Amino acid sequence: MTHNELTQQIFSKQSYLCVGLDTDPRKIPHSLQNEPDPVFAFNRQIIDATADLAVAYKPNIAFYEAQGPRGWESLQKTLDYIPANCFTIADAKRGDIGNTSGLYARTFFDPSAAGLDFDSVTVAPYMGHDSVTPFLEYAGKWVILLALTSNPGSADFQRQPINEQELFEVVIETAKTWAGPDQLMFVVGATQADELSRIRELAPDHFLLVPGVGAQGGSLADVSKRGLTPNGGLLVNASRSILYASGGTDFAEKARAEAQALQQEMASYL
Repeated sequence: MTHNELTQQIFSKQSYLCVGLDTDPRKIPHSLQNEPDPVFAFNRQIIDATADLAVAYKPNIAFYEAQGPRGWESLQKTLDYIPANCFTIADAKRGDIGNTSGLYARTFFDPSAAGLDFDSVTVAPYMGHDSVTPFLEYAGKWVILLALTSNPGSADFQRQPINEQELFEVVIETAKTWAGPDQLMFVVGATQADELSRIRELAPDHFLLVPGVGAQGGSLADVSKRGLTPNGGLLVNASRSILYASGGTDFAEKARAEAQALQQEMASYL
């Protein structure tokens, strides 16, 4: 999906909602536990309930890897089920020496390898450009680079001063020399909304993936005020607040209601 296509979806749906498919088998409603693939059965109903409200879906790969071969099968079926007009994110946070990163890129971008064909993958920048550029070699695919995350430990390294900047600012400025806004996004946690104005100065045209709205307490209003651009420029992720809005048989209905509330608020900011 190109930058323009993603922008078109945002304004068509009046939404920049990304639904995080962090599906925990232990939290799936009991009514699905006898399904041949409970995780996929759950994901399918979540997607059906939210596909007209969301512009992106983000499976967190750890939730699938933890289940071994069954999890990878659930991931494959989930990815294949997501509508073509929705942007797909492999939240894998990969990044290693060049040849290893090349294999990670094949895993998520080359369907002839592992069978997966995501639009994008999250990547950790700590090992530098040669750990990131193999992901950028796939035409039409995106790297979503960790910049300033929501977790308390982000201060350990990301906020460390370097001359007159902090490390996350150096990451953004350096990464911009590797790829343009048509192939590179940045992760900025919603609980870091106070820094979004600074980040927008550094990356005025890049999309930002913003997790942390909903269960983590981030403010959609603050994120939207500081992060939206004339082209949209935001993907705001909500996971637990949508997935687990109900633990009963009405889980999909409640998930839709939660997603719709976010979409309607987003529409008011666009």
